[in-house]
Amino acid sequence: MKRKQLILTAEVLDDSLQLSIDELSQRCAVQHYVIIEMVQCGVVEPQGYTPHEWRFSGHDLVRIRQAIRLQRDLEINLPGVALAIDLLEQLDELRTKIRSERER
Repeated sequence: MKRKQLILTAEVLDDSLQLSIDELSQRCAVQHYVIIEMVQCGVVEPQGYTPHEWRFSGHDLVRIRQAIRLQRDLEINLPGVALAIDLLEQLDELRTKIRSERER
């Protein structure tokens, strides 16, 4: 019997990571306009004033990938995606605080 192999890959994101819109577009496999729309809807807030100047952090990369999945899987519009991601992050922060309080 032939067994299928599952290969997992991981990416380590450094806090100092700074991506241009081109690099972010490639890593997320989306067109520039998708990222621009996400910035306009508040999914991410890059450093810089114009798309050419924008720099995105590793956290922004994670948020955009999450936004893409939410749009694809749940068909949520971008303002809803931005809200959902903010709420999920707040929930994670609260869970972390609760865990640290329990450990004391």
